[in-house]
Amino acid sequence: MDTKTKDEELVDKILQGLELARKRLYEYKKRNHHQLVILKENKIVRVKPRD
Repeated sequence: MDTKTKDEELVDKILQGLELARKRLYEYKKRNHHQLVILKENKIVRVKPRD
């Protein structure tokens, strides 16, 4: 019997969607030679995507 509730399934789908969006953004930035802008240790940092 499946013990996951509908709420847990929804949370799983949302997290999968966020992960997919992150991967697509990373690939887009790498393909177009753009920098990623991230927050690291309360500072805004620009980094180049790596292979």
